[in-house]
Amino acid sequence: MNESPAPHPLKQRLGGRNLYLVGMMASGKSSTGRPLAEQLSYGFVDTDAVIEQLAGQPIPKIFNEEGEEGFRAMESQVLNAIGQRHSLVVATGGGMVSKPENWGILHQGIVIWLNPGREELFRRLHADSGNRPLLQTEDPEAAFDCLFAERLPLYAEADLRVEVGAEEPDGIALKIIELLPQLLSPPVKMNG
Repeated sequence: MNESPAPHPLKQRLGGRNLYLVGMMASGKSSTGRPLAEQLSYGFVDTDAVIEQLAGQPIPKIFNEEGEEGFRAMESQVLNAIGQRHSLVVATGGGMVSKPENWGILHQGIVIWLNPGREELFRRLHADSGNRPLLQTEDPEAAFDCLFAERLPLYAEADLRVEVGAEEPDGIALKIIELLPQLLSPPVKMNG
């Protein structure tokens, strides 16, 4: 008989609050979200994957046909639906923080900013530039720098900032688990 492992002690302290991973494109939100969800016995949702599934097409095509504004509207609708659920780790799109109305939903949970830093992000993006509609310009580095500067103060609104280096996603997930208790009220001690 297969017994499922006992839930992580943090699960109860989280009280079902969703964990929203934010950060620039290529910051590792999706790859970190999966092991984080697994460690906490939470569900995992990638908003970009949900949007692609609902639209029946990849994000670059959505951007091409609907424009960024159309994509951001879909993103907000998806976030609103996800916000109705609980006990999820949610990997958000890099621009999720750009719409003020999204913050109302994000702050119902715990917002975690994964920050690899500009150089590491650009290195990762250089290896994966084909799937990044906002970087399909004459000067992708300048476009990136503009987005980075614009979004940095928005990401700074997160409840928790996690500096990310060359760690594997499992290691980043463990780092988040180590840092989360500082945001939570202490566990209730039962006398008995």
